[in-house]
Amino acid sequence: MTTTHGAATPAPPPASPVAEVLPHWDMSRLFPGLESGEFGSAFAAIIVDVAALRALYDRHDVRTCDASGAITGETVAAVEEVMRHTNEVGERLRAVYAYLHSFVSTDSRNDRAQAAVSELQGHTVELRKLGTRFDAWIGSLDVEGLIGRSALAQEHAFPLRKSATAARHLMTEKEEDLAASLNLSAGTQWAKLHGNVTSQLSVPVAFPQSASGERAGKTVELPMSAVRGLAHDPSRDVRRAAYDAELKGWEGVAVPLAAAMNGIKGEVRTLSARRGWKDTLEPMLFLNNIDQRTLDAMHEACRESFPDWRRYLRAKAQLLGQESLPWYDIFAPVGGAGSRRWSFDEAAEFVVEQFSTYSGKLAELARRALREKWIDAEPRDGKGDGAFCMGIRKDESGVLLNFEPSFSSVSTLAHELGHAYHNTCLARRTPMQRDTPMALAETASIFCQTIITNAALGRTEHAEKLNILEEELQNGCQVVVDIHSRFLFEQRTFERRATRELSVAELNELMIEAQRETYGDGLDASRLHPYMWAVKSHYYSSGRSFYNWPYTFGQLFGQGLYARYRENPEQFRASYDDLLAATGLHSAHELGQRFGIDFSSVDFWRGSLNVNREQIKQFEVLAAK
Repeated sequence: MTTTHGAATPAPPPASPVAEVLPHWDMSRLFPGLESGEFGSAFAAIIVDVAALRALYDRHDVRTCDASGAITGETVAAVEEVMRHTNEVGERLRAVYAYLHSFVSTDSRNDRAQAAVSELQGHTVELRKLGTRFDAWIGSLDVEGLIGRSALAQEHAFPLRKSATAARHLMTEKEEDLAASLNLSAGTQWAKLHGNVTSQLSVPVAFPQSASGERAGKTVELPMSAVRGLAHDPSRDVRRAAYDAELKGWEGVAVPLAAAMNGIKGEVRTLSARRGWKDTLEPMLFLNNIDQRTLDAMHEACRESFPDWRRYLRAKAQLLGQESLPWYDIFAPVGGAGSRRWSFDEAAEFVVEQFSTYSGKLAELARRALREKWIDAEPRDGKGDGAFCMGIRKDESGVLLNFEPSFSSVSTLAHELGHAYHNTCLARRTPMQRDTPMALAETASIFCQTIITNAALGRTEHAEKLNILEEELQNGCQVVVDIHSRFLFEQRTFERRATRELSVAELNELMIEAQRETYGDGLDASRLHPYMWAVKSHYYSSGRSFYNWPYTFGQLFGQGLYARYRENPEQFRASYDDLLAATGLHSAHELGQRFGIDFSSVDFWRGSLNVNREQIKQFEVLAAK
């Protein structure tokens, strides 16, 4: 299953006194219910599938072997049989796992779903062990000879070559088997602890007398996702109250989350060293099909742009009547009375309409998602914060967001439907072929989000245009500036974790240090967010170290592609779907070459960031008016 998170900012709850009835996704298209015989049979079949696949691997002795000679017909037949069955099991597992994830992501208190996920993880760890054996096996063979003799291997040339490279970074089979088994009670549990603690965390918010509605002057207990959502509230007093309550809430759960952070970072660092990676970043570059030169070029361009982003933040502070911008004003709305409040239906209609300006195929994808109830939009207790899109089966997806009546949620809807469109382009690929790294998974989402934003800017008056432009810059600032602060924090946390555990105070100190280094004088240095390490789930998964920088890559790549589209729409349309269908079949460098892009050049990234620089200039002009 591919899950892609697409929201960098907290998603606020509906703010209207009478809340709009927002859609929930309908997963009965997969199975009638968790207790249904259909789901029970599918779940049991996965267990049988995994056991049968292990038997097949044992029969063909899929592991490191002495295969220095030429590829024989027998070897070709064995590899093809193993690949076909591995892909088939992966396809069936995808639907079962997505079905369960649809429950735990919208209601973390669903014990039945949580238990089923836990049981399934016990079996999927066996698939990870088999995957390690497959890499070792392919690494033992003449990969180029295999590709030359097998049509199936030729179709899977890139993942096979990647397996051969991965084989050079494997421990012994027994050590890899042990590491995979222990992950169930180590890395997986740290991630689960973070998810359960944060999704069930509620804190009291002391609403000021100036707050609107029934909450004025009252202290109200709210889920953390709703509290973070108040960062978008039009009242500065409410935003400040929510910020104070949020920090106090994180302080109350900081000790177990620090234990989780130390546990996962210690595990990842130990395993990276034992597997022969030079550091904890190198394996993530490998998984994202990107080299160090590309990352360095992108980061250099980002650092060069920080003064521009600080100008934007200072202009926003002045617009809000402040000398400097505290953390709780980062997401403050600026359009005032001119800001449009969007209903979900209006947002959906606008997205479909603007998608149609690109292509009928993209517009129909959005209509289908609405018609077939792929979308879960209502914020509620137990539901995870933010937004994501997950592939379910064939060309179907599930989209989760926490909708609120602002253009920000319209943009998020377009973003996540962009992921769904990407999934339709990947539908004809096998699981091995569509294994898209995070850095390339944001390509379609950013492209679709840009379509919506440019359309909205072109048809609005001053106040609403200022609001939309601000939300676009708000998101860009998160993706370029805040994500770099997260990268610095994680890099330094790994460095310190080499010798000992880090305390809550040290984690807070590292986060503040990273925020000051990136935001600079764009924010009030005395009102930052020391607990952002507790907020972001990405830090707590063994497979998501340095998870955030791929968002920056995807954002800037998507902006660069949109520029190519504007230059020659017909030529772009003719090749774009093929590019999306090939994101698991080529390196980022190879895909970039299709559009004349050199990712290792700082100039490309500067060019993409020039889009934001122009937006900042427009924002300053509008703000001055």
